[in-house]
Amino acid sequence: MVMAKNAQENQIEVGKLKWFYRSSDPLNPRDKPPVVLLHGIPAQSYSWRNVMPALAEQGFRSIAPDWIGSGFSAQPDRRDFAYTPDAYVTALGDFLDALAIDRCSLVVQGFVGSVGLQYALRHPNRIERLAILNTPIGTAAKLPWKIRQLGIPLVGEMMTQDPLLVDRTLEGGGGYRVEDKDLDVYRRPFLKSSAAGRSLFVTVQNLHLAEAMAEIEKGFADWKQPTLIAWGMRDPWLPFSLAETLRQQVADAELVKLEEVGHYPQEDWHERVNEVLLPFLRRQIL
Repeated sequence: MVMAKNAQENQIEVGKLKWFYRSSDPLNPRDKPPVVLLHGIPAQSYSWRNVMPALAEQGFRSIAPDWIGSGFSAQPDRRDFAYTPDAYVTALGDFLDALAIDRCSLVVQGFVGSVGLQYALRHPNRIERLAILNTPIGTAAKLPWKIRQLGIPLVGEMMTQDPLLVDRTLEGGGGYRVEDKDLDVYRRPFLKSSAAGRSLFVTVQNLHLAEAMAEIEKGFADWKQPTLIAWGMRDPWLPFSLAETLRQQVADAELVKLEEVGHYPQEDWHERVNEVLLPFLRRQIL
């Protein structure tokens, strides 16, 4: 598997769940909490491959897990893992505990990445800074048809067994072609086992988006940590108005437009992500 320089691939057993994660150690360590990067569906931690080396160059340790059910992490049966936001929040907390990460800067993107927001709002004392890239962040957010259809009984169960769904979704989110060598990594779990498709199907079915968005919208009313909202303006699924509404709600929030960038900013145009994320993480907290 091709990975950017200075990134390592790791596995860890946490309870009954096996997590796969990528990590990058700083070249010149800074006295800063690590940066945890959370992907959306149907992506993987691999989507952060060009962000992690930039973080390392600036002295930040970074960790990017594959969500349970995604990528190369465990893909348990729904009887053993509920695939609900609550289940993911608990699993994420256990994962961070297992890595002895008491406090971190959190970067979230996409559907399921929004679980990271729920974790942050429930555990604000464990979050140093929060960066939000094209993530559902309010009750006006809707699940796009391209993803919603993956959770429809029978239809979704067939579609999620097709490895090419990754191509259609990642490229449909921004209109940019993803290189074949990168698509090979994204497709590999679906080619390896039917469990990858079953996990994606159940994940989409159990997003509970309306309830999750109500919690997020309410929770941000009391949010105090420094926050960056960086929004890909070519996102066909999540409108910029979501970002504008959150900016008005959160006092210490910075809103940045990422022009010509789609729903998966770190995949579409990682240079523009790095241009806004690195200064945000380095900035002195007053």
